[in-house]
Amino acid sequence: MDNQLFDYSPIVDRAPIHWPGGARVAFYLAVNVEHYRVDRPSTSIFADTRELSPDPLNYGWRDYGPRVGIWRLVDTLDRLGVRASVMLNSDVAARYPRIIEAGRQRDWVWAAHGRNNSTLQAGMTREEERAYLTDVVGTIERATGRRPLGWLGPALTETYHTPELLAELGLRYVLDWANDDQPYRLNVPGMLSVPYSIEINDVQMFVGKALSGPEFVRVVTDQFDQLYADSADSGRVMSLVLHPFVINQPFRHRYLEQALEYIVGHPGVWLTTSDEIADHYTRTMAP
Repeated sequence: MDNQLFDYSPIVDRAPIHWPGGARVAFYLAVNVEHYRVDRPSTSIFADTRELSPDPLNYGWRDYGPRVGIWRLVDTLDRLGVRASVMLNSDVAARYPRIIEAGRQRDWVWAAHGRNNSTLQAGMTREEERAYLTDVVGTIERATGRRPLGWLGPALTETYHTPELLAELGLRYVLDWANDDQPYRLNVPGMLSVPYSIEINDVQMFVGKALSGPEFVRVVTDQFDQLYADSADSGRVMSLVLHPFVINQPFRHRYLEQALEYIVGHPGVWLTTSDEIADHYTRTMAP
């Protein structure tokens, strides 16, 4: 079947996007704050044990994020004045409430990211998914005091009904379709796709490709420089996707700081959030 969710739109044929203050690149930091079930395999650093239950090696590696890594990241974001756009599993509300508290104090943005990163929507019926999404969105709203406007599926997964069901719940954008450098409207009334990077993503770079810290800095700054060059006539979006159990390991953290300092210190950058990007696009770009 052909994809019905969005139409083909070559970037060279679009009306120009103008970001606030004349900025050329809208930059947001996508911080994945997740919970993993102890009895299911998931993102792993050592594949030989990932099917075991429990799997102390891989579970413990992931669990470093909410226990230690996120707090190292908080210090850096505070110093640089960067707000996080948090991709939030709703189970975090009960499991790691201290992270929610820290984010509320800093006015972080919360995008719904499923119940946990061990539960995918694949195979759910429409009504099962509606109940699931309603629970996830409601739990996040109660915990953060703010109803999420965006959605990122665990492992960027959806069903054919997901965007429509999210629109029913009042959400306004999804991040799962990583196919553009600009937001665009979906064929679901009121819904956008906002750019989210699969490759400018610490899991892919460090776990998938085994890059070093200096290589990470080079890739991130190369991405920024190209998008900045592309944006001479129409604004672009850059996301940097982070998982605190990966990027905030002690031997990697300094390289994140170097990459962020390069972007934060560059003129023509709108340091923003995924919510603000979606809102600005909706208000200023005619359908």
